[in-house]
Amino acid sequence: MSPLRRAAGRTFASLTSPNLRRYFAGLTISQVGSWVQLVALPWLVLKITDDGTMLGLTYAMQFLPILVLGAWGGVIADRHDKRRVLLLTTTLLGVLAAVLGTLTLLDRVQLWSILVIAVLLGTVAAFDNPTRRSFVPELVEPEQVANAVSLNNAVFTAARIVGPSIAGILIATIGIGWCFIVNAASFVAVIVVLVRMDPATIQSAPPLARARGQLRDGIRYAWNAPLVRLAILTTFVIGVLSFNYQVVLPLLAERTFATGPTGYALMFAATGIGALGGALTSAHRGRVTARGLGLAAVTFGCTMATAALAPGLVIELVVLVPMGAAGMVFFSLANAAVQERVDPAVRGRVTALFSVAFLGSTPIGSPIVGAVSEHLGARAGLAIGAAAAVGTGIVALVTLPARPARVTAAPLGDPPTPRLSA
Repeated sequence: MSPLRRAAGRTFASLTSPNLRRYFAGLTISQVGSWVQLVALPWLVLKITDDGTMLGLTYAMQFLPILVLGAWGGVIADRHDKRRVLLLTTTLLGVLAAVLGTLTLLDRVQLWSILVIAVLLGTVAAFDNPTRRSFVPELVEPEQVANAVSLNNAVFTAARIVGPSIAGILIATIGIGWCFIVNAASFVAVIVVLVRMDPATIQSAPPLARARGQLRDGIRYAWNAPLVRLAILTTFVIGVLSFNYQVVLPLLAERTFATGPTGYALMFAATGIGALGGALTSAHRGRVTARGLGLAAVTFGCTMATAALAPGLVIELVVLVPMGAAGMVFFSLANAAVQERVDPAVRGRVTALFSVAFLGSTPIGSPIVGAVSEHLGARAGLAIGAAAAVGTGIVALVTLPARPARVTAAPLGDPPTPRLSA
C-alpha cells in the first residue's frame, strides 16, 4: 500500500462504520443549511438596525440558553436515548427556521421577533449540541472515537465552505428569507437518517438512572482530569473573545471593505476552507497534549492579529484561510481531549460542559466584541480576539507537561472522579 493510501486510511478510518457514514451524509446536508442561516441572520439584523451592538446582542440571545441550560442538556443526553432526543431537537430547529423564513418573506420580521426566535433556537441547541456530540462516539468502535470526532468537525467545516456561498447567492438574488427556508428543509435529511438507523447497531451506554447530584458529578469528573479541565477552560476564554469573529465579519464587509453580502460570504468561505484543512489535519494526528493545545491557540491568535491588519479584501481572504485552520485545529484538539478521556457514562455531561465553554461563552463575548467593533472599528474586534488566544495559549503551554498522565475513569459504581495512572 502506498504512503498516500495509508495516510488516507488513517485520516478516514472511522468511516468504516456504516452508521457513521449514513449519519454524516444527512448531517452534511443539514450543516450546509445551518451555515446558510448563520450567515443570513446577522446580515438581516444589520439590514434592520445598522448597529454592531445589536448584532452582538442577537448572537448573545441565541447562545445565552446554552450558557444557562447547556450543562443540564448533558444530563438529558446521559439519561435518554440520544437518537430519540436528536429526532425531537432536529424537528424543533427546522420548525423555528421555517417560522423565521416565513416572517421574513412576508416582511413581518422585526428585531424583537428575531431575538425571540434566537432565544428559542438557543434553548433547543442547549439540548441538541451535547447530545449530537456525544452521539458520534456511539457510532464507532472505541479506538475510532478521536478520528470520528475530528471527521465530525470536518463535516461541519466543509458545510462552512458551501453554506456561506449559497447564502451569498440567495441574499443577492431572491432574498434573505429563502435562506431560512433552505435551512428548514435541510433538517429533513438528518431526520430521515435517524429514523432509518437501526438502534441495535448503536454502541450506546446504558441510560443514566435519575438521581440527585448527577450534574455535580459530571463537573467534578471534568475538573479532576487535568487535560480535560485545561481544554474546557481554554476553550471558554477563547470562545468569549476569539471565536466571536463571526460578529466582526459582516462589519468588515459592510464598513471596512464596502463589499456587501458577496464579500461577507467570501470571508466566511475563506475561514471555512482553512477550517476544513485544520479538521482533516486533526483527524490524522496522534494523542492530544497540552503542548499541542497551547501551540494551536497561539497560532490562532497570531493569524487573527494578521487578519486585523489586512489592508484589503484580497489579502484578508488569504489570511482568513490559515486563521480558520488554526482555530479549527485548536477546537478539534480541545474537543478530542474531552471526548477521548471520559467514561461513556458521563460523556454527555462532560461534553455539555465543553459546549457551554465553546457556545455558552458567546453571550458574554459577542456583545463585547460587537460594541468594540461598533465604536473602535472591526479591526479592533479582531485584535482583542487575537490577544486572548495568544495569552491563553501561553498559559496552556506552561500549565501542564507536554505528555500528561492518562486519565482512567473511576468504576461506574463510584462517584465519577477520575484518577491518574502512569
